[in-house]
Amino acid sequence: MASHDLHKDQLVPTESHTFPVERDNTVSHEPLHQPTVSRGASDAGPPPDGGLLAWLHVAGGFMLFFNSWGILNTFGVFQTYYESGTLFAASSSEISWIGSVQAFLLLLVGFLVGPVYDRGHLRLLLAVGSFAVVFGHMMLSICTEYWQVMLSQGFCIGIGAGCLFVPCISILPTYFSRKLGLAVGLASSGSSIGGVIYPIVLDQSLSRIGFAWSVRVLGFIALGTLLMPLVVMRMRVTPPSLRAFFDWSAFVDLPFMFFVVATLIGFMGMATLLFYLSFYAANTNTTDARMAFYIVSIFNTASCLGRVLPNALSDITGPFNIMAPCAIVTGILAFCMIPARGSEASLIALTVLAGFFSGVFVSMPAVCFVPLTRDKSMIGTRIGMGCGMMAFGLLIGGPGAGAILGTSEPLRWPALWLYCGVSTCASGLMYTALRFYRSGLKLGSKV
Repeated sequence: MASHDLHKDQLVPTESHTFPVERDNTVSHEPLHQPTVSRGASDAGPPPDGGLLAWLHVAGGFMLFFNSWGILNTFGVFQTYYESGTLFAASSSEISWIGSVQAFLLLLVGFLVGPVYDRGHLRLLLAVGSFAVVFGHMMLSICTEYWQVMLSQGFCIGIGAGCLFVPCISILPTYFSRKLGLAVGLASSGSSIGGVIYPIVLDQSLSRIGFAWSVRVLGFIALGTLLMPLVVMRMRVTPPSLRAFFDWSAFVDLPFMFFVVATLIGFMGMATLLFYLSFYAANTNTTDARMAFYIVSIFNTASCLGRVLPNALSDITGPFNIMAPCAIVTGILAFCMIPARGSEASLIALTVLAGFFSGVFVSMPAVCFVPLTRDKSMIGTRIGMGCGMMAFGLLIGGPGAGAILGTSEPLRWPALWLYCGVSTCASGLMYTALRFYRSGLKLGSKV
């Protein structure tokens, strides 16, 4: 811990699972509707690590994840619907570009708007992001061609989700320190719940009211759930200086870059699971059409637990001791998808397990970045840079899998699952190497 003679505006180095906080003895009592707080430490003390306001921000973060990663987690259902050719004709690889662009922009825009958040414009980001997500759904409901869907679902919703993602990962560390892993895990479970609710609503609505009104219903759900963070969330502290876009020293920080590359490779495999599980079930007649839609909800239900329990456990064991084995198990489960073809029970069981273990790819990276950053004043910049680079894994993962799958029947499903399994296993082995590098080859270390 820092000595007591530090200047009060300095950032205090924190424990391995905490983000930087500013030290002072008073807590701001500004009303919730205030858009900003003063820059520096004079308005805030250490993170309260609990209390009504702190947990309300966890609930607000839950809703932001619900409408950012949660919408992305739903794309597997859209992939299956678009594959039918009812709306437009395109190959599997071309269709997956829609979800890949959406996922890529979610992380890239989050990196670019980081300095906007640092200036205290939380409400502006929430308003712009909420509008773009809702507007994108409304425009999607009137689309009839591929390029229109790409603009509305890929670009508009992706940009909106990116504006919402920054507050998700930036504000909770100012309210939690010792319980940060649990708080982030609970908030990030919103992405899984969104991935459960949105597919079910879409499936139940398609046959009754058609595609256009089904998508509008999703837009209205997004509008209603985004009102809570708009009302409740406020910045507790702002950094003493604006976040830089780049920390050039990160590019020569080998452990940091190694982690980024490992996660980028893992995202390639995770995108394959998100986009193609539902289509795999339908195309191979392993399940009927209705159950194929529900495969996405089953995956995300299990992923909800996989984003809360490992995060809570990481506060005790260390994040890398969780990331490495979960990534390797995810890869093994992807290999097991090959012989599961034709067996509905086997596919559902593998979907549950894959959903649980793959959840760490969404919830854990932000926690892992903390111990990999020596200068805690640069943590925001490092997270932004890392997410921006890791986004390329999501961009190429789905289209790469679609290209491997092919366009003529029978589709090359074994090759696709090999691609998915190799990617996630390679990621897990890289996490393992980094874990032993940081611990000095000690088995029982908290890393």
